[in-house]
Amino acid sequence: MKIAVGSTNPVKINATKIAFEKVWPKKKWQVMSLEILSGVSSQPKSDTESIKGATNRAKGALLKSKADFAVGIEGGITKIENIWFDTAWMVVINKKGTKGVASSINMPTPPSFIKKVQAGMEIGHLDDEVFKRKNSKHQEGHYGLMTKGLITRQDGYIHGVISALTVFMHSQLFKK
Repeated sequence: MKIAVGSTNPVKINATKIAFEKVWPKKKWQVMSLEILSGVSSQPKSDTESIKGATNRAKGALLKSKADFAVGIEGGITKIENIWFDTAWMVVINKKGTKGVASSINMPTPPSFIKKVQAGMEIGHLDDEVFKRKNSKHQEGHYGLMTKGLITRQDGYIHGVISALTVFMHSQLFKK
């Protein structure tokens, strides 16, 4: 079966592959990556904007491929009760148009980071600057850097994709 990921980021691709293999271990999965624009800002600042970006990526990947499933993942920040969190949203769409939506963990984001993000800097670039790294968003990411490797970006994304797949795992429960 084929999966199209609306990104060329290796963390998003690997997380998707691992999630599908965990959910359906007896199936053979072929994963393709496609450069799909999110249609939102480079650093989304709300859950709504992140979901829109993930949806755009998934829909774009489905349109450009003959895949059975398409996945869009969009990282962003969100404010809940005056605390900013780094999070990501996952959208999985199958070729019938069924859509599953879920998020990764919510990682508290330091206020000093938020000031720079609001000035236009992406968290991934800020992480590289603060932690003296290069291209960390293609590696352990903000989650990994903040937890000293205990939870990586890929870990968070795997759980998010699996959560989005519950709509397909228990389709009878999601019928309207």
